Amino acid sequence: MTSDENDIPMPTSHSVNFETMSVEELKDYIKQLEQEIKTAESFIEKKKAAHVSADSFFKK
Repeated sequence: MTSDENDIPMPTSHSVNFETMSVEELKDYIKQLEQEIKTAESFIEKKKAAHVSADSFFKK
């Protein structure tokens, strides 16, 4: 059995210097962040489904 801690990607702790980034680099950075958001939303949906499944199992 895995814990939730193993399922959650750890956020990176690096700082980004926007001043030194080109427009193209900033656009790429935004795309990366959007992908991270999609990944997080996917985990939310999985956890909601697991919660609903567990609720229905234990209510029987």
